[in-house]
Amino acid sequence: MYDCILVPTDGSPEVEHALEYAFDLARAHDATVRAIYVVNVAGYGGLPMETALEGVAEALHEEGKRAISRVEDLAPDDVDVETEVFEGSPSRIIVDQAQPGECDLVVMGTHGRAGIDRLLLGSVTERVVRRAPVPVLAVHVDPTDDEGTRRDRKRVAVE
Repeated sequence: MYDCILVPTDGSPEVEHALEYAFDLARAHDATVRAIYVVNVAGYGGLPMETALEGVAEALHEEGKRAISRVEDLAPDDVDVETEVFEGSPSRIIVDQAQPGECDLVVMGTHGRAGIDRLLLGSVTERVVRRAPVPVLAVHVDPTDDEGTRRDRKRVAVE
């Protein structure tokens, strides 16, 4: 059913929960996990000096390489993983990479923000869900429940 599963990462430990789903689905379907990191330098365009922007862009690219390396480290031996770092608008790049014939499913984390947080911060996941030409599995990655206590993470059983 799935040959390629696209997994955007921001390098945070919380995204590892979404990676668990992707790895389990990939194993069950003998699929490749394609992990991407999107450097969004547009948010830093208001900096006063162009050289400062170049330094920020370089730091963000290094952060992306570390995030992708972490995905490779976490990948089970029996799951093929491809990785790439892009630059641009995260939701646009993710949708562009999630084309039928290239990838069959997008698995991505969502923090489940609501109210003013969602309004101010936006939601890359929501934009991808609305625009992606393939199915999107949004995995809640907040490690705490509604009472603020830490949830135990469990491996996903996919058969």
